[in-house]
Amino acid sequence: MLSGLSVRNVVLIEALDLDFDRGLTALTGETGAGKSILLDALGMATGARSDRGLVRSGTDKAQCTASFTLAQSHPAWAVLEDHELDAERSEDLTLRRTVNSDGRSRAFVNDQPVSVKLLSQLGGLLLEVHGQHDGRGLLDATTHITLLDQFGGYQRELEDVREAFTARRETQRELDALLSLQSKAGEDREFLEHGIAELDRLDPREGEDEKLAEERRFLQGAEGALSELTAAQDALGEDGAFEARLSTALAGIERLRTKFGDGEIAAARSLQSAAEALERAMLETQEAREAVSTAAQNFDVEPGRLEDTEKRLFALRAAARKYDVPVETLAQKRSAFAAELEAIDTVVLNIEKTRKRAEQAKADYDKKAEILTKARQAAARTLDASVAIELPPLKMERAQFKTDITQTAESASGADQVRFLVSTNPGTAIGPLDKIASGGEMARFALAIKVALAGQNNAVMVFDEVDQGVGGAVAAAVGKRLARLSEHAQVFTVTHSPQVAACANNQFRIEKTSTGETTTTSVTPILDTDREEEIARMLAGETITQEARAAARQLMAS
Repeated sequence: MLSGLSVRNVVLIEALDLDFDRGLTALTGETGAGKSILLDALGMATGARSDRGLVRSGTDKAQCTASFTLAQSHPAWAVLEDHELDAERSEDLTLRRTVNSDGRSRAFVNDQPVSVKLLSQLGGLLLEVHGQHDGRGLLDATTHITLLDQFGGYQRELEDVREAFTARRETQRELDALLSLQSKAGEDREFLEHGIAELDRLDPREGEDEKLAEERRFLQGAEGALSELTAAQDALGEDGAFEARLSTALAGIERLRTKFGDGEIAAARSLQSAAEALERAMLETQEAREAVSTAAQNFDVEPGRLEDTEKRLFALRAAARKYDVPVETLAQKRSAFAAELEAIDTVVLNIEKTRKRAEQAKADYDKKAEILTKARQAAARTLDASVAIELPPLKMERAQFKTDITQTAESASGADQVRFLVSTNPGTAIGPLDKIASGGEMARFALAIKVALAGQNNAVMVFDEVDQGVGGAVAAAVGKRLARLSEHAQVFTVTHSPQVAACANNQFRIEKTSTGETTTTSVTPILDTDREEEIARMLAGETITQEARAAARQLMAS
């Protein structure tokens, strides 16, 4: 329920602090006293469209604060949790809005800054205003489906559709992703198959790049090395002349050793050392010649070997640049291409499996949506009959009310569009409620619907001039229905009818006063002891007669 409203500098209201109680509250006063300003202030606090025109002349800012006492199960709490806003369910929920004279606006929930959009979302859960100039309530056709669903009470069917829609959406997303992959698979397949074939022909091996680079460096220097080795061979001689000279020298030494013997004298020992050195020289010369010959053979490479090595090395490096990988990972790239190609082949199988799942999910959704549609159609017939019963006492005996259900795009709430249609006079075409009904008729239609929906409402309800154009017994019928409705929810009514005001549990009088060049609107609670006088004033006008007081007592007692 709306427990309090605080208003500062809104049009003619300078400062206002009001506390409200449960049941039916009547807002009364002379025409032009400012009842609409009070509703504008309430709308401002709950996120309705507001502009700088609401700022009281001579001030720089208007501010409105509305406090609500809510049940712990009220859906507004879930919205606060979704937006990570601090809130204690045991305390009041406070909505505050400021509008500056330059048009800038700020919104707060429990003194925490929020967007006006979020404030409006919460306001839509907390407050319904039914009247000619408010875009909320029944004028917002998007609320009609919610009202019908509240009336129908088929929560299990709604939940089934929500679950089926989630499954349908998820499987369709999977299928769309696979189809998107398949759409580019043709180009990918061609690229992958070409890459695999190219790498198969190239047949890169691990470490090959390093070995080829080393071999290329060797081959590039092999020709010069071979020239040096050939010169070394020439120096050592291939005809044995060098060994012959060593042999002749050794023979001469041996003859001297024979002549002088192997004595202990130094000369004899030197001959022995010379002979041994010559023998070693002959042996090592032969080894050197063989080693140089072997080296020369190793550096004597085949013609074209360098060209072949460079061709292979450059081919590997070109492939690495093409596929943007290091040369040593070309073999791994081939394996990766093969895996991608296999994945593309698997996509086709996955598409078929996922398509079957998506088709099954859609069939399941369609089935559950159809069940929900039938439940809505049955509820619509019952609602139409219930509203029809309420219309004659509200002086709308010739009016028609019809809940129209048409098919629309599938959603989490089903595939139905619900709109309330009315005809206010015989012979006139039935059409949308917001296009056909006048302000007073709109409020009375809303009252009839809400009475039919009694007990199915979480929001505070405001009926703006629901008694417009009626009086006497019809006004009394309006008052009684408002009172009946207030047994299940807090209800406010802006009224000029004493019959309606007499049915209220609480009453506030709205007055406009002028002092010099200043005009202000005030709102005063009327105590039970004074309500008879106020209702008598509404009956009699400026001069209150005893007859008017007696009539007021009778109205309040009935």
